[in-house]
Amino acid sequence: MNATLNRNIPDRDAFLDRAYALYETFAKSLDVACKPGCSHCCTRDVTVTTLEAYRVFKALKENGNLALIRKVLADDQRRFQPVITTNQLAELCASDGETPPEDPPVSQNPCPLLDHGLCSIYAHRPFGCRCFVSASNCGENQFADVDPFVLTVNTIFMQFIEHMDTPGLFGNFSDVLGFLDSEPHRKTYESGCISKLPQGMVFNRPIPVLMIPPEDRDRIRPLLAGLQNLRSICSL
Repeated sequence: MNATLNRNIPDRDAFLDRAYALYETFAKSLDVACKPGCSHCCTRDVTVTTLEAYRVFKALKENGNLALIRKVLADDQRRFQPVITTNQLAELCASDGETPPEDPPVSQNPCPLLDHGLCSIYAHRPFGCRCFVSASNCGENQFADVDPFVLTVNTIFMQFIEHMDTPGLFGNFSDVLGFLDSEPHRKTYESGCISKLPQGMVFNRPIPVLMIPPEDRDRIRPLLAGLQNLRSICSL
């Protein structure tokens, strides 16, 4: 299968930068227990798009921190590998289709990029890390306490981020970073054509329908308008 990217990387990166800023503004309004050094949710199970991983790779390369990439790729512990994207899930839900079975997140293996409980790529961390918040201490309760509306917001942002990287790749952070660590693969992504689906990853999909429960539609309108405006500004 040939997949041709329909948007250039600078435009998509500009969208990602602004989308991160928009989400951080929203997150500041939340009452969460998360604080520096709290890393209970920092596991090997984070999923990303190629665009998010590309930003991490580029930042580490420019800063001379390629050793961190080697550290991620050297850690071969078991990790979650998705078989479906967020937008594919939305499409299946809208058509009452059956979702394919997949193994649940492992969630025990810590992220190899943690350094004494702190994220060593914090400024460039992917959205899956940015949006994982909890109203109570996960270490004490053994689960994340997340308001349903926050889950809706997170899902919408993930749908837009996937959409703007269509048809790039979606997978475990380690797998996607490993794909981009190969110069031929990276050049294939940069040139806008991915000719073969790598093992353990899936192609991104455009937004078929936004997964917004009826009770959240009015409340989410400002954020949705912000995301739509960003798409317009970045010519996406």
